[in-house]
Amino acid sequence: MTPIHRKPIRMAKVIHSMIRVLDLERSMRFYADALGLTEAHRLDFPDFALVYLRNAENDFEIELTLNKGRTEPYTHGTGYGHIAVVVSDVAATHAALCQQGYECAPVKEFKRGEELLARFFFIQDPDGYKIEMLERHGHYQ
Repeated sequence: MTPIHRKPIRMAKVIHSMIRVLDLERSMRFYADALGLTEAHRLDFPDFALVYLRNAENDFEIELTLNKGRTEPYTHGTGYGHIAVVVSDVAATHAALCQQGYECAPVKEFKRGEELLARFFFIQDPDGYKIEMLERHGHYQ
């Protein structure tokens, strides 16, 4: 089947991705330590809170959603993949996060023959969401 390409009515700007967390302060510490993201905006309601995190590198935000009173961890099902970020030096970032006590998967390289396509590792936030840390290279800028 041939895909149909239609002209969009208007351009859409991706602004945030939402994840549900059990311990808001613990999650905020992780995202500050691992990605340099800090609170940009907060909406606090009786039953839930929304905290938007960002850094100076971009205007895309991670929205942490806390449903107050929930004690059971969320399930990720089979659909969630990961969030990806770029860093200038994967090895240094990996070492720094491991030194801070975070569990990081080993650094890996993705190659086509001898051509390096990507250097990366994965880390998980306190609620089990995967984050891919890619070295700034090639497609990943």
